[in-house]
Parts: sequence; structure tokens; C-alpha cells
Amino acid sequence: MTTLSFAGCGLLSSAQEDESIGWSAQRLYGEAKDAMNAKEWQKAIKLLEKLEARYPYGRFAQQAQLEVAYAQYKDNERALAIAAADRFIKLYPNHPNVDYAHYLKGLINFNELQGGPLAFLTTPDMTDRDPKASREAFEAFKEVVTRFPESRYAEDSAARMRYLVNALASHEVHVARYYMKRGAYLAAANRVQFAIRNYPQAPAIEEAVYILARAYDSLGITELRDAADRVMHSNFPDSRYLTPDGRRRSAPWWRIWDPDW
Repeated sequence: MTTLSFAGCGLLSSAQEDESIGWSAQRLYGEAKDAMNAKEWQKAIKLLEKLEARYPYGRFAQQAQLEVAYAQYKDNERALAIAAADRFIKLYPNHPNVDYAHYLKGLINFNELQGGPLAFLTTPDMTDRDPKASREAFEAFKEVVTRFPESRYAEDSAARMRYLVNALASHEVHVARYYMKRGAYLAAANRVQFAIRNYPQAPAIEEAVYILARAYDSLGITELRDAADRVMHSNFPDSRYLTPDGRRRSAPWWRIWDPDW
């Protein structure tokens, strides 16, 4: 009997502690927004989840899913935030704010770069990092730019895409350099070919073509080497990888400070 009495008190106490019982969807949403404005992300998430559970239909429930994704992103719960954004996109593909869901997915994968909307333009080099998040960010921003060109997030998405294109191309070149230093010429050629094929406008492509010619030269594949040289002369006639008389340099410029080449 005593145990039951305590259990009953515990249930009553739990119910009394939840002051949000009986709140309308509008109030739950308003309180969650206040918590977000105060950067109380955990509190906001709990309120938004209660809103979804108690009022699963209507505009407040739909918007709550987006707000949960953002709050989880700010609370450094990257995987949960992406899952929430994906769920919103799947459930409401025609929602007026679905462009923001795609944009948020891009930001979440881009969250290593902190600051204002264009602060990433002055951030350190990303070429030696795992490119998976960069690729996923690129695809998310591409959705915004291609599907929602009039979106308020389109301009920033396009700017981030331009950065990511070169970051991804530079990553492939970074890996190709590693392979070249270790005599894995075919692997190096494959990496730069991928960059040339997928990111043809990236500034890093100049070095990619140079590495491709050197890799084929090292492999003794003269026909492909000569083709790469022609591409270099046609597209980058003033390249730093060419001598003043137009010949391909026998060693890359970075060898000057790289004794392991």
C-alpha cells in the first residue's frame, strides 16, 4: 500500500511539474520560439516535440519540425538535425518553407565554418578533410539554387557552392599529390580525372591537369600524356606549371619545400 501511495504521488508530482499541460499549439510554439531566442536549445526542443506530439496536424506542427531541426543544429546534434530536416522534406515536399529545409541541411554539413553568411570565404583550407560532408552540403545547396531560384537562400547557397566546388576539387588534387609522391601514378591519375570530370570550372583543375600529364608520363602512356599536355597549353597557357617557353615543368612547384617528393 505504501509503495502504491508513493507511486501515485510520483505520478501526480510529474504531472504537476509539466506546466505546459493544457497549453494550446500556439502557446507551445510561442514559448519554444522564446526559448530559441534565448539560446535555450534543449528547452526549445522539448517544447517543440510536445507540440508535435499533442497537435500533430496543422501549421504549428509542421513549422515545429523545421524549428526542431534548427534547434538541434544549434545544439550540436548534427545527425538529429539532418534527420529532422529530411523528415520535413519527405512529409511536406510542397511546403512554402521546404527551401529552408534544404538550405538548413547544407548549413548543417557546412557547420565547421563559423561566422556570418559569407564568413567561410576567409576560413582555412579544407582540402585535407573528409569530403563527405562537403559533398552533402553541395547537393543540399544545389537543391536550393536549382529548384528554388527565387528563394531568399539561393544567393548564399550559390556562394557556398562555388566555394565547395573548389574545396572538393582541391581535395582530389591533395590526394593525387599524395599518390604521386609514393609512386602510385595510376591512382593519382584516377583522382585528378574525377576532379576534372566533376568540377571542370574549379581553379584547382589547373594543377589537376598538370598532375595528370605527369602521372601518364611516369606510367609511359605517351598518347594520354600528350593529350593532357595539349589541354594544359590550350586552357592554361600562362600556367605556373609551364616554363617560359611552354614546356611542362619536370617537377611541381611544391617540390621546392617538399623534400619527400
